[in-house]
This record gives sequence, C-alpha cells and structure tokens, in this order.
Amino acid sequence: MYITILLSTRELSTRFENSREQSNQVSNSRYAEMRKQFETLLNSYFNINSENRSYPGLIFHQGKRTMLQINVPARELPNLLQVKPTTANNPDSGKDRPEIKGHTDEIKQYIIERASQGKPWILGTFTANVAPERITIIELGRGICIVLIPRDVKLDLTDGQHRKQAVYQLIESSIHTSLLDCDYFPITVILEDSFHQCQADFRDMAQAKPVDKSLLLSFGKSGRSGITKILIENVPMFRGKTDKINKAPSKKNKLIYTTNYIARFVSCTFTDNTDNELESYDVEEFSKALINCLNHFFSECSQTKYISESKIEMLRLEEVNKFKRENLLGVSVGIEILGHLLYCTYDSKSNSFNTDLISQLTQLDWSRENSLWQTNVVRVDMKNKNATKKISWGASAISDAVKSAKRELGWM
Repeated sequence: MYITILLSTRELSTRFENSREQSNQVSNSRYAEMRKQFETLLNSYFNINSENRSYPGLIFHQGKRTMLQINVPARELPNLLQVKPTTANNPDSGKDRPEIKGHTDEIKQYIIERASQGKPWILGTFTANVAPERITIIELGRGICIVLIPRDVKLDLTDGQHRKQAVYQLIESSIHTSLLDCDYFPITVILEDSFHQCQADFRDMAQAKPVDKSLLLSFGKSGRSGITKILIENVPMFRGKTDKINKAPSKKNKLIYTTNYIARFVSCTFTDNTDNELESYDVEEFSKALINCLNHFFSECSQTKYISESKIEMLRLEEVNKFKRENLLGVSVGIEILGHLLYCTYDSKSNSFNTDLISQLTQLDWSRENSLWQTNVVRVDMKNKNATKKISWGASAISDAVKSAKRELGWM
C-alpha cells in the first residue's frame, strides 16, 4: 500500500508540473499577444501625432493638482525645458533658484568621470510646469497615457536648472556628446500655470533638510568614499570614534571625527587636494597603504597613542573632550594638516609611505599651545575677555600651518 501511495504522489506531482507548464505557456502566449496589440496601438498614436513631441506617461494626483511623469531622451532636454532663474535680488523675477556658481560644472564632471569609466551614475528627476491647455493628454486607462507636447511649447523648470545646464553642455561638447546618447531623464510635469503657485511649489520642495556630507560619503563605495569607509573600520584611532551621519561629531557619544573629515584627509594624503574624489584609485590597494601609515603614526605619536589604543567603550567622555580641546589632531583642521604632511612622505610609484618621515611627524608637538600653530590655525580671540584661543578653518591658515611644520621638520 505504501509503495502504491508513493507512486500516486509522484504521478500527481508530474501531472501538476505539466499542468503548470501548460498554463504558463498559455499565459505567456496571451501576454505576448496583448503586448503586440498594445505596441500597435502606441505606434499608431505616435505616427498620427508625429508633428508633436510624444512620450509615454503616467498620470497621478498629489496636493490637489494633476501631474505627469514622462521620460525624455537627453538630446531633447535642451529644447524641451526652459529655465527662468531668479536674478538681481528679485525673487519674483523667475520660477527657479538663482544660479549657484560652479554647481553645473560639478554635476558635469560627475557624469564625465562616471560615464567615461563605464560606472553607474544617476541624476534626480526634473520638475517642471506647464499650462494644461498647452499640451494634449491621451488617456489609455489605469493612469497610463500618451503626452503630446507641441514643438513650440517649452516646460518651465522649477527644479533642476543646474542638471539641465550640465546635460546641455555635455550634448553641445564636441568631446563628450556621445556620453549621453542612450540616456533618458525623468520629468515630473505639474499641470499648473499660476506663477505664484509654481514659486510656492519650489519653496515647498526646497524645504527638505539637506543631507549632511558625512552621510552621503557613508553610502559611497568607490574612490575616496570607499577608502574612507575601510579606514574607519581598520584604523583604531577612527574605529568607533567617527560620526558617520552628521556634519559635526556628536559630543555625547564621545565621537571625535566625521566621515567628511576623514574623506578630506584621504584626498590630501594622496593628492595634496582636499576635494579630489580619487575615482580612479583602487580602493583596496590604496586603503591598505594608508592603514599601515596611520596605524604607524597614531601608535607612535605620544599624543594619540592612548586614544588610538583605547576602545571607545573604555574612554571617558572627559578624556575625549580634553583631547579634542587641547590637541590639534582632535579637530578637522589638524587632520587636514596631517594629510598635507603625509603627502610629503608618499611615493606614488610604489604606493607606500616613508616610515622614517612618518616617525619624524610623530615627534611634532600637536598640542594647540605649541607656538608652531600660533598665528596660523590657532589664534587668540581678542573679543573674548579671557583672550581664549580659537581655531581658524581657512585654507590660507592651514597652508601656513603646513609650511610652519615643514620648516620645523627641515623639509623645506
């Protein structure tokens, strides 16, 4: 009886699998036919309305207004979107924010660096508005539609002017025009023509709190972001003592550094430039070299040895605050100075740091009281009755401090 039941179970299983396979074949056949019919329908609409720009779209409703979501080829963006930025200290002169100098170049460089290396990249959705009567929407049901935009109609950009300008410059460039040949960009189109409502919409969208640099860097995996993440986990001086979210280290959590502090330091160390993203650098290879360098420095330097070798759980809040208050290496300025000095010990050909020169660096007096740092990054606040000393964060002050240290070390 047992064998009979077993055979019956196998037979039922086989029949079930055959039935499911047949059902899948029927379903696939039906979907293929439906898709063919749908494509025929779309092509007929596009062919009939060829004098307009035509895009598949989605209709949705939010905040008591109707919006569309369309995807547009890069080459069509310059002629489809128009920018009306605010100018001459007059908020009513446009629908977009005033142009931020250099921001377009930053976006353009980001695309060039990523795309030319075959790496993924992304730009956010554009937001624009248009009077409803100036375009045609052919509804197909379930929120699916075809959006027809006459070629003489432009959408007013309310968010994304710098992205639009970056794309435009790349398309017009004789060198980089091919980078965007296959790329599409999403646009959220608000069916709204009221100038004041458009301004209100921009204001409302702009109220989101900016993401701190440290958090952005914490999500990165390549270049200096990747190197920084590895350092934080493998250098005892940073491990457990780095704020990975905020722009300033949390005092109550006994944190000393931020991801952004360390990222700028990493760039200094390899290129003598705090802003270099190190995108072409091999993360594992360069991380290893810098880990060895830093563990050498922090363990040999008498002023950092205790903090470095102590786990955050073992350190008292008073000890951490005292280190940050009295030692230059407890603030971002000091870490940046260290980065510029370590650059002098770095051999790019062998990707290694000179251990003898690192040992010389450990002998420097990094306390704020050292005259080496006076008049450059440590200055007396004459406005304070007690004439307390404060840190100067300027690039020129840091440059002067680096020169002062080099003279002290005999490196100049």
